[in-house]
Formats: sequence, C-alpha cells, structure tokens
Amino acid sequence: MIIAFDGTGYFGWQRQKSELTIQGIIEDAIAKMTCAPVTLHGAGRTDTGVHAEGMVANFTTDSSISITGFQHGLNSILPDSVRIMSVVEADRNFHARFSAKGKEYEYHFAAMEILSPLERLYVVRVAPAIDLKAMRECLALLAGEHDFSSFEATGSRDLSVTGGRGAIRTISHAELVELTGKPGRFKVVLAGDGFLRHMVRNIVGTLFEVGKGRISPTDFQEIMTAKNRARAGATAPANGLLLKKVFY
Repeated sequence: MIIAFDGTGYFGWQRQKSELTIQGIIEDAIAKMTCAPVTLHGAGRTDTGVHAEGMVANFTTDSSISITGFQHGLNSILPDSVRIMSVVEADRNFHARFSAKGKEYEYHFAAMEILSPLERLYVVRVAPAIDLKAMRECLALLAGEHDFSSFEATGSRDLSVTGGRGAIRTISHAELVELTGKPGRFKVVLAGDGFLRHMVRNIVGTLFEVGKGRISPTDFQEIMTAKNRARAGATAPANGLLLKKVFY
C-alpha cells in the first residue's frame, strides 16, 4: 500500500500502547475488515508531527477481500488525515522496509516575517534575510557517500553492533527549491539510500544556522567530518518534514 497522511496529532508511525499512531490505526482498520489481527510493516518510522505522501507498507492476510475492496474499505474507516492512495498484491518476499532501495524527503520552510496560520502545520517559518546561496553551497557538500554521525540522533542505531555500514549513507540528490507561484516558500529535497534517525531534520536545522550567518559553509563541512552530533545545529521542527517517496 502507498499511504499519505497528515502527521499532526499523531505520535509518529510506529505503533505504541497508549498513543495514537499511523501504524496503529491502520492495523486496527485492517483487523476490523478481516476479523483477524495483522502486523503492518512500514518502509520506516516517522516522528511525531511528520507527514507523508508516499509511505509504503505491506501486510499478509488470508482474507478474500479484493485489492479494490481493501482500498475503499480502509478509506471509509480511517480518519480523513490518513488515506490509502493505492493497493497492489506483492510478492511474498516483498518487505516495505527491507526491500527499499532509498527514500526521498522534502522539508518545507518559508522565509518571511509572518506565516499564515493556514500553513503552520506544514511549513516552518524562518527570517526573510536567510542566506539561500550559502545553504545551497552546503547542500552540494552532502552529495555522495559520507559518515553522517554528526546528524544522527541518539538512539538511531545500536552502537554496540560492529560491522555493517554504521552511519555511512549515500545522498543521491540534495537541492534547495523555490516553490513556483509561492513567494518566500522553499523546500529542501534530500534523496538517498537511507537516513538515520532525525538525520534530515538535523541537516536542515544546521542549514538554518548557515542561512542565519551563524556558521559558514566551511564550518558546515567541518561539522560533517567531525562525526559529532554536538557540533551540528538544533533539530528542525517536525511539521516541515514530508516523506515524499520510497524507492524499490
């Protein structure tokens, strides 16, 4: 399934015992339709308040409900903030997370004095004097394979595990785009083979520090190579982040 959701009011994707989550409400809806418990496997976790346009998830069922029936039925049960955009039958070996080859995220912000309250849940406001050129210089540094420890949140992975790729990820696309017909509105686009916990938000938070002139592109490069989260900027607010697409 490809799922779109407005993350406002949800405690992220992953099921929790006592909090409202995207995975939890979809699992409950599927169980209601099939009269059987189900485990929904998502392409990854999203944090509280983060949105998605292209989350992918899969589940296994013995139900005879058709693909169309699942899509229409789930959308009739789920709240308006969550929609099943498409459903297909996948190979039994498919796994939304482990079969994924990469993801694309967008971070939306507005460089203006006053942000409309109608945008506040999806766009983060920054000062209009922000240095976009310097931010673009930093984004160019992200392309390719790097150790992103400096942008990794605590608890992102088990640091006691040896081997594997650690905090090394490959960024295939990094761009700052001005939205057509929306003066002062921008998005940072990041695509890669994987992202650490809070990685996109920590990168954007550090880019904001560059845009405000508090650190330079040279400082940004030194932060990247330092492999030290304490050197980077604050984590950008969750509401500006959108999971755009998962690649397979």
